Amino acid sequence: MQQLMIMTPGPTTIHERVRMAGAKPITNPDLDSAFYEDYDRVCNGLKTLFGTDNDVIILGGEGILGLEASCASLIEKGDKILCLDNGIFGHGFGEFAEMYGAEVTYYTVDDREAIDPKALSDFLENAHDFKLATLVHCETPSGITNSVEALCPLLKRYGILTVVDSVSALAGEIVKASEWQMDVVIGGSQKCLSAPPGLTPMSISNEAWQMMSDRKTPIAGFYTNLMTYKDWKKNQWFPYTQPITLIYALDEAVSRANKDSNLYERHASIAEATRKSCLASGLELYAKSGYSTTVTAICMPDGISYDELWREMVETQGIMIGGGLGDLKDKVFRIGHMGENCQIDSVYMTLRALDLTFRKHGIFTEQTPKLHLTFSTLI
Repeated sequence: MQQLMIMTPGPTTIHERVRMAGAKPITNPDLDSAFYEDYDRVCNGLKTLFGTDNDVIILGGEGILGLEASCASLIEKGDKILCLDNGIFGHGFGEFAEMYGAEVTYYTVDDREAIDPKALSDFLENAHDFKLATLVHCETPSGITNSVEALCPLLKRYGILTVVDSVSALAGEIVKASEWQMDVVIGGSQKCLSAPPGLTPMSISNEAWQMMSDRKTPIAGFYTNLMTYKDWKKNQWFPYTQPITLIYALDEAVSRANKDSNLYERHASIAEATRKSCLASGLELYAKSGYSTTVTAICMPDGISYDELWREMVETQGIMIGGGLGDLKDKVFRIGHMGENCQIDSVYMTLRALDLTFRKHGIFTEQTPKLHLTFSTLI
């Protein structure tokens, strides 16, 4: 069977060194003190990527666990929560808050636009009685990055705790959790970090820990209770057996990211060249502002369905791309240029395969600039 090139917006390709790190012999992570040192080392490496000295923990579960655990641990019934909503994941964050009894106010804007800090500032002048706000750093379905560096300090000006889904941005977009006053920042192992799926790194501020400690009601859950991790290092105890092979792999992935002096510049330049190549060939980007450096969402052109495109790319070209989610199903296709996918050769081959497919279906003509050749001149 042909090995597919995975150019989706997560999971991403895993480097051989990361894969082999996960194949190391294991110990008993509950009893071996050496593993606590390993875990601490990975957390310290993640602090560099989170841009913080705040506590960092790693949950044993995919990134969605971090979103739900944040809501479960911070929210009590009747709490007023602000949900910044400009996409599927942004809106979904508010739905998690509602599950735990929050009274959610949705600040909803066009899902083709990034959230405008000035417009949010105008809104907050008249409505700011919120315990916390949820927001998404990178709205992967639409290919939009929200300016958390402006939004989080703005929210904190009104005493609103900030909880940020940075699952598809961490290690692909710059994060400065402390400087930008991000209280809880949620990452994901399978996105820009290019480690196996199944882990959720999280940065948690002292103010967020204090909010959990000051609850009037117990946290309704155990696996979603972040407080069970509060003193893991001091007590040399984890609330459940750690997924040790995944953490070994994440250790190598974090190390590789921190040693990459061109990490953020490469993501930005490849993303820009990808967008410009698509536009030069007459394709339409879904996003109209706040373009992501980790994923590009492109409107499906007339003359081919997403199912046809996906099948042709997989079966003929050996490359897997992403599709649309929710209301964007069958309306967009997505190229994930994040982590190990964010390589010139990988993106060039993906654009070449798309170009061949579109020409085969009569969508591109002889006069249409070739996607991959335009890319190669821009990069």
